[in-house]
Amino acid sequence: MSQKVVAVGMSGGVDSSVCAYLLKQQGYRVIGLFMKNWEEDTCTATQDFEDVVRVCEKLDIPYYSFNFAKEYKDRVFNSFLEDLKKGLTPNPDILCNREIKFDVFFKKAKQLGANFLATGHYAQISNYNLVKGKDSNKDQSYFLYTLKSHILKEVLFPIGHLLKDDVRKIAKKADLPVHNKKDSVGICFIGKRNFSNFLSKFIGYNPGNFENLKKQIIGKHQGCAYYTIGQRKGLKIGGEGEAWFVVDKDIKRNVVIIEQGSEHPSLFSNYLIADQITWVQNPPKFPFKGTAKIRYRQTDQECEITQIENEKLLITFKEPQRAITLGQSLVIYNKDICLGGGIIKEKGPSLFHLNKELQNTF
Repeated sequence: MSQKVVAVGMSGGVDSSVCAYLLKQQGYRVIGLFMKNWEEDTCTATQDFEDVVRVCEKLDIPYYSFNFAKEYKDRVFNSFLEDLKKGLTPNPDILCNREIKFDVFFKKAKQLGANFLATGHYAQISNYNLVKGKDSNKDQSYFLYTLKSHILKEVLFPIGHLLKDDVRKIAKKADLPVHNKKDSVGICFIGKRNFSNFLSKFIGYNPGNFENLKKQIIGKHQGCAYYTIGQRKGLKIGGEGEAWFVVDKDIKRNVVIIEQGSEHPSLFSNYLIADQITWVQNPPKFPFKGTAKIRYRQTDQECEITQIENEKLLITFKEPQRAITLGQSLVIYNKDICLGGGIIKEKGPSLFHLNKELQNTF
């Protein structure tokens, strides 16, 4: 029987390095692939590739580097900017997985003779289902919900059954040169730079007013694109009382609406509508009672899901949800199995507005 070839998407971090190590231990013929998605060397791309080289030489496996900067700009970054201009809060990491890692990157791996693509995601695959990673603090199934079962047939997640601490222990025992390297955070190409300053080079500033729900002007903002629902930091508004939070945006008037208090009722809604729906396998029978997340790292929320016109989904939550944000991903689960998800298109009226309507009826 010929030896199966696995291409490992290597970032220079401990997770992907341990993937390569484990797969070689399991008898696969392993090749390391590094991808560069941004032309500027402003993040840690140079250092990361040097770490990939060191790990691959340690493991005695071949390695390649690919530049997907054009594909990333065309298929991820431009879409990211357009959504920001519309006042949405997109998630480029999810789009990158669908458009780059498990598409153009995967095709390159196959051209090199790979039977499988492996990555360092904390997720698992069972019967071509996408399953949560064992480490609940690191589970990344949220970012992978757009992967369909026919793709998962050729994908491996070698560390999905492990805890992060165990991954580091394996790396140290194997004497991998990145065993104590810190995890990367945020969007790679932005690195440690100021997010607003970075974005301003592409979309500029569009100053407007911060207003409260009574339409009283509280301060000035840089542009609706730079703020997201539930945001507290970076508003630069002082004064007495509780901290201010972004509770809504009025794009037509270029107004960011803020209120005081992390639990202000204007931050909470009972339901949302999602579109651009994708399922890993077949959709469930509706109405479907399961759980969902409206953001990464959120605890699973009980909900009922029904299909409405134009293949949109109505998700009604058992408990009101804080800071439902248009443009973010809604990901649906049946226990530990990730069924799929979509993009949050609309949200129900806030508890503040519902209470106000109720008061007006008496």
